[in-house]
Amino acid sequence: MSRTSDEEDEGTPERDPEPATEQARFSALLEDSAEDLYEHAPCGYLSTLLDGRIAKINTTLLGWLGHRSEDLVGRRNFSDLLTVGGRLYHETHFAPLLRMQGEISGIALEMKAADGTRLPVLVTSTVKTGSDGQPLLIRTTVFDARDRRAYETELLRARQESERERERLQRLNTTLQRTLLPPTLAGVPGLEVAAHYHVASLDEVGGDFYDLFPLTGGTWGMFLGDVCGKGAAAAAVTSLARYTLRAAAVYDPEPAAVLANLNTVLNHEYNGADPRYCTVVFGLLTPEPVQGGFHVTLAGGGHPPALLMRADGTADYLPTPGGQLIGVLADAHIATTSVHLAPGDTLLLYTDGLTEAHAPGAAGDGRYGDEALLGFARSLAPTTASRAVAAISGLLDSFGTGVDDDTALLAVHVPPTPSEEGP
Repeated sequence: MSRTSDEEDEGTPERDPEPATEQARFSALLEDSAEDLYEHAPCGYLSTLLDGRIAKINTTLLGWLGHRSEDLVGRRNFSDLLTVGGRLYHETHFAPLLRMQGEISGIALEMKAADGTRLPVLVTSTVKTGSDGQPLLIRTTVFDARDRRAYETELLRARQESERERERLQRLNTTLQRTLLPPTLAGVPGLEVAAHYHVASLDEVGGDFYDLFPLTGGTWGMFLGDVCGKGAAAAAVTSLARYTLRAAAVYDPEPAAVLANLNTVLNHEYNGADPRYCTVVFGLLTPEPVQGGFHVTLAGGGHPPALLMRADGTADYLPTPGGQLIGVLADAHIATTSVHLAPGDTLLLYTDGLTEAHAPGAAGDGRYGDEALLGFARSLAPTTASRAVAAISGLLDSFGTGVDDDTALLAVHVPPTPSEEGP
């Protein structure tokens, strides 16, 4: 009885022709000659005697260099194929290390082709030893590094271009920073004035600013502030703040009114998706001919308190508690305080780049902090404006890279009269 076709299919196992075909393809890819694999490898091979004479060299390396085997084997040394600089390095570093270590790998050299051109290569060499452990010959592998050299050259060019661009940007930032600060501070009769701007990074424009300028009636205005953020946007706010403060002081020099005007301007201009604000302290200096010295009224908008260093050697903060950031709220609270600056006294304004700097040995979060600054001020008192600014400038320098924000300093000092200075 004959079987149906379905039965025949069920009884006959399926044959997959793929394994045989795949095996044939794989076999075709195999090198049929170890010698051919050596001669036409994608890298150069050569063997040298211990004295450096070439004993064997493959076709690949001969093709790269444009030489014939009979011109090199037994006639030339490996070092003869190198440029002058490569030969010097081979004799002073490569060969001695190879003798000591028995192998050396990935050394960048330049080989000299028959037509005089240079071939950048990466060389790896090993010393072949016999069964008795004695060295017999040196085997060397040579990799064509032309593509790598081209990549490195392009990378170096890009890096140099980047450095040039960075230097250009730093010059622009420095120029822009100078335009945001007064070129010189006005001379105030009866006062010594000093200022300093410590740049944390040349790569970005900071937002710190200060100024001192005359007003009517023999009074003087001074301010120091810090705009949030860095860069061009912060510089724009800094410029606006400086000119607004000066204009507002001419209109109404009362310190709280000056900061209120600035608050209105910033809140109006920067209350959108990218709000901007600043901390500011504004001072009104009024000479007191009878009592001597100056009457100082300070208004603070979220700014660190001023430091008062007295002629008697004491020092303390002049806080303006409750003063709010300028530009955040439409009706910010402005705090004020007044003090008499007597002969021998020094008043210092500063931005928080000083107290927030990372200081060696600082406790807690590593920031320098208000207490440390107060202790430093007490060690300075009594002092002058220039000495105080110089000392704190030196302190900032001692923090090194711990200063991650710009710092502005502005100090005023009432010099003592000759009779008060003593003998």
